[in-house]
Amino acid sequence: MIQIRPVPDLKNKFPEIENIVNDGQPVYLTKNGYGSMVILSLEQYSALTDNIETKLDEADKQAASTDERLSHQAVFANARRTAHAK
Repeated sequence: MIQIRPVPDLKNKFPEIENIVNDGQPVYLTKNGYGSMVILSLEQYSALTDNIETKLDEADKQAASTDERLSHQAVFANARRTAHAK
């Protein structure tokens, strides 16, 4: 079940929120009824971001090996094609 909590719960009910996050569920925090932030466990965050550094390193190596440069439109078009193909 999606966990949506007001920001003050982070202070007032920290152990409860910590248990939810440690069980692998994100907690969505709201401020004045609007989405404010998401709390993730370190493991969840790492799973989302670990691949980014590797991909950036690969891109740097590829850029160093060629003079070809792509416009941001071409890069985003390629990313959209790749995302929709999955």
